[in-house]
Amino acid sequence: MKSIDATNSGIKYRLTIMSFLQFFVWGAWLTTIGTYCTEGKGWSFGQFGAIFSTLALSSILMPSIIGIIADKWMRAERLYGLLHLSYGAILLLVPNLAWIQTQFPSLAKMPEYDLLYWVIFAAMLCYMPTISLSNSVSYRILKMYNRDVVKDFPPIRVFGTVGFILAMWTTNLSGSKDNSMQFVIAGTIAILLGIYAFTLPACEPQGKTEEKKSIIEMLGLDAFKLFGNYQMALFFLFSMLLGAALQLSNMYGDAYLSSFTKGSTVEKYSTIIYSISQVSETIFILTIPFFLKRFGMKKVMLLALIAWVLRYGFFAIGGTSLGTIFIVLSCIVYGMAFDFFLISGSMYIETTTDSKIRSSAQGLFIMMTNGFGAFFGTIASSKIIEKFYLLPNGQTDWSGAWTLFAIYSLVVAVLFGLMFKQKHEGVNVDSINH
Repeated sequence: MKSIDATNSGIKYRLTIMSFLQFFVWGAWLTTIGTYCTEGKGWSFGQFGAIFSTLALSSILMPSIIGIIADKWMRAERLYGLLHLSYGAILLLVPNLAWIQTQFPSLAKMPEYDLLYWVIFAAMLCYMPTISLSNSVSYRILKMYNRDVVKDFPPIRVFGTVGFILAMWTTNLSGSKDNSMQFVIAGTIAILLGIYAFTLPACEPQGKTEEKKSIIEMLGLDAFKLFGNYQMALFFLFSMLLGAALQLSNMYGDAYLSSFTKGSTVEKYSTIIYSISQVSETIFILTIPFFLKRFGMKKVMLLALIAWVLRYGFFAIGGTSLGTIFIVLSCIVYGMAFDFFLISGSMYIETTTDSKIRSSAQGLFIMMTNGFGAFFGTIASSKIIEKFYLLPNGQTDWSGAWTLFAIYSLVVAVLFGLMFKQKHEGVNVDSINH
């Protein structure tokens, strides 16, 4: 006990470093890969959309499998470290695609775009499960050191967003937003994070539980029975519809801002301006308890959907004489758009589902938003932009595209308001155990 007490105060700082690096290695390229593909490489929106869809596919395929491995067979912090070492090593392949083709004759005739697709897909298969795994490692270590998870984890997680923001700034200020150096930045830090993970306290596998579970239960598929409940089925349907809009700004935001007049403030510092969205996210997350208590869960989620309308609507008029103001407003409203539905939705799951399938239900929620919804939204939006908003001169009608996305979000918001019923308007957030 003395050894634990001696390092008790320092464990929060160690987990904070992990959280910071966890999202730094993602933020270094997530919002700028669109600029890299469409401007740096000159590829089509359809090609870029296919590459970006690997995030969604990985969210569907990997988290449950990795969770089982961490629960049953391998120390969680070691698995986390191995995944980041692999993720970093794979990202470092991006600047060397031509060299790879010379070393492997079977790949010589493969287009660079196809090769990048599989490299990014492999990297995402390693990275996406670490998002939930990093939370699990933090929870277990905090409990191991007798810390209050509800009190201590949120400040740790906030530094993940800080890491994401600083990574965006690093990519922008280093001149890497349209070239492969962004992947070198992310890959190098990811390898360091992988090594760092091995220094964390041991998170031993919990082993077999006394209650035997079927493979369906282990994979969280038993939560699909929630679709038999009309309200829950509606909730998951709207989660998927919103998920289709969630990644659109990450996909195209930096490419859009980079299309402004060469040398302008918006074009030159596009990624830094765009990072206002993440700053807003850290602020709005702190207001959720107030809004839930005051307005109730349904209204808060409806506010999120309306905020998505404003997010894309402000982007649509960003090319006017007051464009910079509306772009900043779009970034500010992002925090409400992103946080209010995802976090309130998570709380809705927490308070309305049976405790036996609650974790599975949370996984299903993420699968519907970041998985199926994001996949369909990514593929559909890229094809729509390419077919209807790509001008003859090679420029993109971003105003028209953002207007379409705003209309889509408005339709989803109206349907949600009319169809989704939530009996208990007030929410006692203090009773929700995160």
